[in-house]
Amino acid sequence: MPEESDASGTAEATRAAEAVRSGDGTSAVAGEGRALTVGVTMLAYTVGVLSVLVGALLAVAGLTGQVFSAWKSAGPLSPALVGAAMAGVAPGLFGVGRARVWEEVRTLVLPLAVVLVGLFAVSLLNAGRLQAAAGGPVVLVLFSLGWVAVLGVLAVCALAALVRQYLKPARPPAARRAPLPGWSKPFLAVLGSAWFGIGTGLLVEPRFWADFVPWAVNRPDAQALGVWGAALGVGVLGALAEDDLTRTRPALLALPGIALALAVVLGVRASEVDWSSGGALSLVTMVAGLLVAGTVGHRLLARGPAPRP
Repeated sequence: MPEESDASGTAEATRAAEAVRSGDGTSAVAGEGRALTVGVTMLAYTVGVLSVLVGALLAVAGLTGQVFSAWKSAGPLSPALVGAAMAGVAPGLFGVGRARVWEEVRTLVLPLAVVLVGLFAVSLLNAGRLQAAAGGPVVLVLFSLGWVAVLGVLAVCALAALVRQYLKPARPPAARRAPLPGWSKPFLAVLGSAWFGIGTGLLVEPRFWADFVPWAVNRPDAQALGVWGAALGVGVLGALAEDDLTRTRPALLALPGIALALAVVLGVRASEVDWSSGGALSLVTMVAGLLVAGTVGHRLLARGPAPRP
């Protein structure tokens, strides 16, 4: 009996020693990946709060037919869709704080960095069309100035947080607990490639690819939509590369939210969309794909093996 007690105490001490606490207050279990830094968590929470506030403002304004945007937009639909995507991703961002290691959140945080840096770059590249430069109502002028300033700060913070995250000591990641079913991989590959390809096209060659958007857009509209498309593609393809549903929990929260928010905006402003075009059919299919991926992923994860405590 004393020997068993000693062995038990040694095992507990070993497990306790494996819980590694870093200088910035984050913790992880040895052998289970790279510890999640406080910087990444704080970035996610901050962007989540701003996304709810600003995204709701853009979406509601667009739903009522008002053009509320940091730049001169061709119509209310594009800013409303950008706002809907911002509001829809917020639940996933708030879920980042429940993760322990980087591997559990990178399918959402890396696309987040793409959005922040991309939208900031689009704003600078189209500086002449910003409300503050082109001249507009005072409210929109002030909003455009705040948009650029806040995006610039968040983009720098995102890059700094990623650098800090990858400087953390890396340990072998935990074994995959809920691998993706084989039938889902071709679906995710097509969905992710579609979003990434179209998004990149709108971002790099907006003049050409804007013709495939089934409503009126100008250059900054097309590029802003392209940033979000590319980010969604990065997230979906990242989940495919992870091949583990337990490593995509925050992203699984974001996908249905984004899909539903986009569907509401498209439904309310349906009169502005050329539904007979191939672009409209593609968009509906891709948005439905996000909803299916998120919903089915949740159900599969609920039925799969639970993660270790």
